Amino acid sequence: MTRLSGITPSGHVQLGNYLGAVRRWAAEREPSDLFFVSDLHAMTTPHNPQRLRSLTREQFAVLLAAGIDPDSLFVQSDLAGELGALNWILECTCSYGEASRMVQFKERGAGKDGSRVGLLTYPVLMAADILLQGADEVPVGSDQDQHVELARTLARRFNAQYGQVFTVPRAVVPRTAARVRDLADPGRKMEKSNTQSPGVVFVLDEPDVVRRKFRRATTDGLDRVRFDPDEQPGVANLLEVLAACTGASPYTAAGSVSTYAELKDVVAEAVIEELRPLRERTLELLDDPAELERVRMHGAKRAADRARPRLQAAFRVTGLR
Repeated sequence: MTRLSGITPSGHVQLGNYLGAVRRWAAEREPSDLFFVSDLHAMTTPHNPQRLRSLTREQFAVLLAAGIDPDSLFVQSDLAGELGALNWILECTCSYGEASRMVQFKERGAGKDGSRVGLLTYPVLMAADILLQGADEVPVGSDQDQHVELARTLARRFNAQYGQVFTVPRAVVPRTAARVRDLADPGRKMEKSNTQSPGVVFVLDEPDVVRRKFRRATTDGLDRVRFDPDEQPGVANLLEVLAACTGASPYTAAGSVSTYAELKDVVAEAVIEELRPLRERTLELLDDPAELERVRMHGAKRAADRARPRLQAAFRVTGLR
């Protein structure tokens, strides 16, 4: 069984990405699992080319440093030829109504003159990502399950019209992991694209920067360390981060400290130690661009080799070969 997971380089990898997804990918991965940096998906809105290139390299290095097998890791654009061909076939299989009903397009692009066509069609590209690699399962959150459902619809329709080529994937809910909130605003998730928030901790932040961000974390005026997400969301967020880094429950973590200042310092040090090996290894990889490029090309070749028979079959049954 093949599971496929991707991360989009819309910003620097942050603590929530690591504790909630990347760390779990590395720890729970099976030999057939696949992971990729979805840089093409970062182009649906205006972007800075140099920044996209840099973030893609950084995210690739972070995944490697976290322990993802190089044989299972690739960058999406390195398969641009294969994906572009399959994307066109799937666009000719998908209806406009199906694409335009995607929630993200309706919220961000529908009816707006400046919106990109890619915002409408990128769920079809996501389907191509999934179907090209023959994924059986796609772990996604609730905001992406509609896209996996589109991939299922297109796979079924294609198979019915032309012949059995594609695995029909299914969306799976990943195991609950750390839910990291913005330190400055615990009412919202920590997001890598929110570069302006002082409450976003990035995995490559210097230790002193991490300490400063945690010391400024929003708490409350109740002056009690208790895990109560409804009444004390800021304190609960800190306790969840501490629990994720130490392996204890947030309730147990709450009993280990007595003041907010102590809590912030303890959490900061736990995060620094959790991120230390990841940060050091990532920086080593980024400092050796030749080796990073070699590993990237290796992953691209492996991904292309896996995809080629499926793409050739799609060409053959649609009359393109």
